[in-house]
Amino acid sequence: MSTEQRIIDKLKAGFTPTQLFVENESHMHNVAPGSESHFKVTIVSDAFVGKRLLACHRMVNEVLAQELANDIHALAIHTYSEDKWQGVTQIPNSPNCMGGSAR
Repeated sequence: MSTEQRIIDKLKAGFTPTQLFVENESHMHNVAPGSESHFKVTIVSDAFVGKRLLACHRMVNEVLAQELANDIHALAIHTYSEDKWQGVTQIPNSPNCMGGSAR
């Protein structure tokens, strides 16, 4: 199973999202063709109601802990409750990858 599919399966199981977008952004970085190391996740779930952004990101990180430890170099996370999602007109772009350096 691909890393992308594992991410999708785990997020669906962990959050029962009303919206879920998982984008493999590896092609935008200096990695081998077909790589699965850079992702952007946009997820809408009732699990995020009343929670601060940092808490929501930590929840996603916990669900994807194995992938973050072994497969994923970069993960952009955008979490929304259904109410907050209604006001979204554009999902933010991911930041440029620094290649793991401290530049």
